[in-house]
Amino acid sequence: MKRIGLTLIVFILILSTAIIKNSAKKTEDEIFTFKENLRVLTSEFEKIKLEHDYLSSSERLLEFQLQFFEDELDPKNIENIKVFKTYNKDKKIQNLTITTE
Repeated sequence: MKRIGLTLIVFILILSTAIIKNSAKKTEDEIFTFKENLRVLTSEFEKIKLEHDYLSSSERLLEFQLQFFEDELDPKNIENIKVFKTYNKDKKIQNLTITTE
């Protein structure tokens, strides 16, 4: 009787260990996937932030104008800008509409 009870306890312990190990492995896989996704998104964010910071500073844009365009840029009235749009096979030229939100 003691032998059957001891065998049953060992079997239950082995089974519970296997179940816990399996669930821990699934959790580790999910954590790894989230970390990889976060790493990729962080890298992409850093690239976009660098590009934004580099190109959006007014001093830097003025440097680009002087370096590449040499007074070739003329100010334009935004109301004179036209937009070319195609809907299916229909083509239209419309004024630029500015929306402020």
